[in-house]
Amino acid sequence: MYPTTSRIITTAVLGACLVAPISASAANWSDTSISYRYGEKFNEPAISDDVSKDIVGFTHVSGYDYGQNFLNVDILMSDSKDPAKGGDTGAQEIYVVYAHQLYLGKVFDKNLSFGPVKEVALTTGLDWNSKDTAFAPKVRKILVGPTLKFDILEFDPTYRIAMAWGIPFNVGSVPLSFEGFLNYTGKKGKDGFGVKTDPETWTDMFIMADVGQMLMGKPRTLRAGIGYEYINNKFGSKEGSTGSETSTPMIKVQWHF
Repeated sequence: MYPTTSRIITTAVLGACLVAPISASAANWSDTSISYRYGEKFNEPAISDDVSKDIVGFTHVSGYDYGQNFLNVDILMSDSKDPAKGGDTGAQEIYVVYAHQLYLGKVFDKNLSFGPVKEVALTTGLDWNSKDTAFAPKVRKILVGPTLKFDILEFDPTYRIAMAWGIPFNVGSVPLSFEGFLNYTGKKGKDGFGVKTDPETWTDMFIMADVGQMLMGKPRTLRAGIGYEYINNKFGSKEGSTGSETSTPMIKVQWHF
């Protein structure tokens, strides 16, 4: 494991674990998991070679009478083709996403549904990242705005359109799930080099098998599967520029507790 990686993982994941029980204590429902993902065809802006990455993740979702919480922390460890600043080792990155939705219909005890919209919510949250490369990208986004809760899909009516899904199904006696997300983020002004950014598309999708149910009779505990990640114009980099596009298969193992 790379130098300092153990400290980064311990600090980030343990910190997230401390937050999750606080949210879950007042929740009607909650789900917390840790995961490991690996892929060999990631790309980074200005890097022409494919990059291999180990990704350790922590995810917590919970709901209460008036809304829901979502927290995801990813620690991404690149190989030496994506080098850390001033060294020969691979770069390390931490990416944190938090969102809270407050259901306005529940708060004001009114039916705000219309057409395909089942609820109107106020969403607050943040995207935060840090990476130890020479460029040192630092995402700092504070998100505040209305959200329309659809019966099927979910859209955030700002410059970002977000969709997430989880569809369980069976193949014979094997319990499976098709799950993932798709984010489209509009132009963000100029980047650190003064170049105008382009819209960013980011999607992950996985077919996950419920290994815990098959081997231990404990559903939704240990899950494993294969997936695919596609990113176009990462961090808003120019269309067609070096390293702006990622297209990689991945494997994933996830433990829910």
